[in-house]
Amino acid sequence: MSVKASGGSSLARPQLYQTVPVSAISQAEQQDRFLAKTELNQLVTYFQSGQKRLAIAQIITANSDLIVSRAANRIFTGGSPMAYLEKPPVQEPQEMAMAGVTQTTQPGGVTYVESGGGGGGFLGGLRSLFTSSGPIPPGFRPINISRYGPSNMQKSLRDMSWFLRYVTYAIVAGDPSIIVVNTRGLKQVLERACSIDATIVALQEMRAASREYFSQDKEAEAIVTEYFDILITELKAPTPSNKLRQRPSDDLQGLELPQSYFNASLTRQKFAMKPGLSESEKGEIIRAAYRQLFERDITKAYSQSISYLESQVKNGDISMKEFVRRLCKSPLYRKQFFEPFINSRALELAFRHILGRGPSSREEVQNYFSIVSEGGLPALVDALVDSQEYADYFGEETVPYLRGLGQEAQECRNWGMQQDLFNYSAPFRKIPQFITTFAKYNQPLPDQHVYGSGNDPLEIQFGAIFPKETRNPSKSPAPFNKDTKRILIHRGPGINNQNSNPAARSQFPGTLGAKVFRLNNELPGSSNGASVKFGESTTQAVIRAAYRQVFGRDVYEGQRLKVAENRLENGDITLREFIKTLAKSEVFLKTYWTPFYVTKAIEYIHRRLLGRPTYGRQEINSYFDLASKKGFYAIVDAMLDSDEYTEAFGEDTVPYERYLTPAGMQLRMARPGTIREDIGQRVDKEVTPRFVELGEVNTNRTEPEIKFRVNQGVSTQRQQTKIFKLLTTTDKVALQNAIRAAYRQIFERDLNPYIIQAEFTSLESKLGNGEINVKEFIEGLGCSDLYIKEFYAPYPNTKVIELGTKHFLGRAPLTQKEIQKYNQILASQGIRGFIGAMVNSMEYLQLFGEDTVPYRRFPTLPAANFPNTERLYNKLTKQDQELVVPSFEPVVKVGG
Repeated sequence: MSVKASGGSSLARPQLYQTVPVSAISQAEQQDRFLAKTELNQLVTYFQSGQKRLAIAQIITANSDLIVSRAANRIFTGGSPMAYLEKPPVQEPQEMAMAGVTQTTQPGGVTYVESGGGGGGFLGGLRSLFTSSGPIPPGFRPINISRYGPSNMQKSLRDMSWFLRYVTYAIVAGDPSIIVVNTRGLKQVLERACSIDATIVALQEMRAASREYFSQDKEAEAIVTEYFDILITELKAPTPSNKLRQRPSDDLQGLELPQSYFNASLTRQKFAMKPGLSESEKGEIIRAAYRQLFERDITKAYSQSISYLESQVKNGDISMKEFVRRLCKSPLYRKQFFEPFINSRALELAFRHILGRGPSSREEVQNYFSIVSEGGLPALVDALVDSQEYADYFGEETVPYLRGLGQEAQECRNWGMQQDLFNYSAPFRKIPQFITTFAKYNQPLPDQHVYGSGNDPLEIQFGAIFPKETRNPSKSPAPFNKDTKRILIHRGPGINNQNSNPAARSQFPGTLGAKVFRLNNELPGSSNGASVKFGESTTQAVIRAAYRQVFGRDVYEGQRLKVAENRLENGDITLREFIKTLAKSEVFLKTYWTPFYVTKAIEYIHRRLLGRPTYGRQEINSYFDLASKKGFYAIVDAMLDSDEYTEAFGEDTVPYERYLTPAGMQLRMARPGTIREDIGQRVDKEVTPRFVELGEVNTNRTEPEIKFRVNQGVSTQRQQTKIFKLLTTTDKVALQNAIRAAYRQIFERDLNPYIIQAEFTSLESKLGNGEINVKEFIEGLGCSDLYIKEFYAPYPNTKVIELGTKHFLGRAPLTQKEIQKYNQILASQGIRGFIGAMVNSMEYLQLFGEDTVPYRRFPTLPAANFPNTERLYNKLTKQDQELVVPSFEPVVKVGG
């Protein structure tokens, strides 16, 4: 297969149903043996009856209209049911040789065949009046065609044709799995759409009608009866519950697999060691354990066996779980699957053999890698066999089996490696797959977005994982988790962006965004002009805007919802209810839901109804879960009834585009006719060397200023002209200025716009009351939780020391010896001891004293430390992990 998924494996194409040859051969292949005599006889019988099965299917197909007609006439009254059967027109109507056949013409000149009886002609029609095709359910009532409606009639007749087609498929395949897969669990669906009792009566009538065509051939009649009986039995069965994949920890999402997928998958036999089995059956179970753990039957391939373990498990001395444990610890397993590999690959193979799957996450690999590194193979085997997952799936008696496609839901993040691990050639791959893929999860991938791997040039492939430029498919899944958020551009003023200002949802974008249509239902002349700014004098303009927004285009005249339009114009419904009616219409359903897979459809609908793309997987997962449980209409209700819709559009505004992705913005700007002259052209910017800029004089300087600069050797940009000194607490303006200067010096920003709750109220009040001085106030700020969070927790000690000397001493560290001194204080006394050491130092007391806020000390620094201090103040050191002080020569320890 040329098309690859992002996990690196070929796309899954599961078998939709089983045939007799496929099921027999696959069963023997799983057990690594030749076909048994019973299986060969089964194949001989199937192939000998092949001509008869094909003849049965041909006869039923040729008379399908008559069979469906008889069933429809049995359950429908008040008209001609066959007029609603969707079939291609018959070009040349032929005279029916069978008596009792009438022809009914549907409006439009299309002719359909309808019969009141089965294959027995007129006598068969009379016989059907006096004979019963089966027990009639007590709740059955004939359905009136006029009340049922044309759309429901077409669906019901189509479903009856499908049921008949499934029966012919199963007869030809010789296996009823296609009936089981496609009809099991339809009971609840049919009860909501029609009636389960009426469906059973129709199928019984179809069975009786089909049997009459084979009244002379008892064998063919028995085959037809057998598969119809299976169909009716399966139809009565309730919807089976989904198969939930059990997870090893609570932080992993639960994955569910529909029961129909499990039924359609390759049947995998499971072996369990029970006490009362025969000797041959126990030997077969032991060989199954060999095939799972050694990936081959070692007794057949190498004439090897571990006889003492076999005798113990046969006699019941040890359980199958203990047998698996001891096999994995045996020298044979160690030689085959542990010694030739590095620990990470041996771990992956052990997961395959013992748990029947691959590693699920990087954290799981790290956990078991530490186990195998410390305790070797025995510790790894004990950890896997004694795990809760092993007990839940296999217990004490069951032989482990591969939990691949069809057995349970598979994870997308390790899809490719999982399928490769299940291949027979897995032990020949020496390179670990899972650990290398999981290691790439934290690497930035510029060509991937939150919905999958690969470019998305048209911005329409939402939810899909496509190869890069249709070639060279990526070997690793997208490393974006459910917490990753898409970057969206606001169509309107940037200050009203939803991330920075969620309260601005209700504000209109103005001239920077899309045109806004609001419904104004006021009578002419009654408005004072205050609310008509965004209003429309005619509701037709609003209705046209609603159609264009919801459907993406102007709809045809026959597709307009006239009733809803009239109700909107009369004021019976709000504009939001009108939008909901449009979104639930059949035109919208066929445009944005039916043609697409669920994730892509959700993205389209989200843009139409809420005016923005989805933020990421977390948001789209909630809609996906809602779609799986309640369907399309629940998604529409959830979007239109959400708080976001109410805040953004309310009851009287047509939804408009509020956000778009950067790729969408670039596509609009790069279209012909919209490209500006300055885009795409080469711009040669003349750059002035830095030393020339530093040498230029842009202001007039006095002689004392020049002398001052000559003495200091620094520019005016680096000189702080104002020093904040708190002399008295009675001057409240000076007190607030000193407090704000302290915030700017210690936290590198003014905290007033950022702090909602007054975190430093007590310190400010103590300073204002004279209980503490400025130096103690500075020390309190440095020991606060905010300073520890911002400048201590994210950085190593060397970076903390640089930032601390910058904030509290106004300079960079002088030497490596000073850094060593403060590093010892940090290690022994913590951040508070480090800040106390700086604030209580003699340097601090001489420069700032008890009442001065620390400030930049560029003019008084020695030349050796000047470049480091300049870098520390002129770059965003808080966002930069780089150290400033490595330019110092290392300290040579004397006598060391």
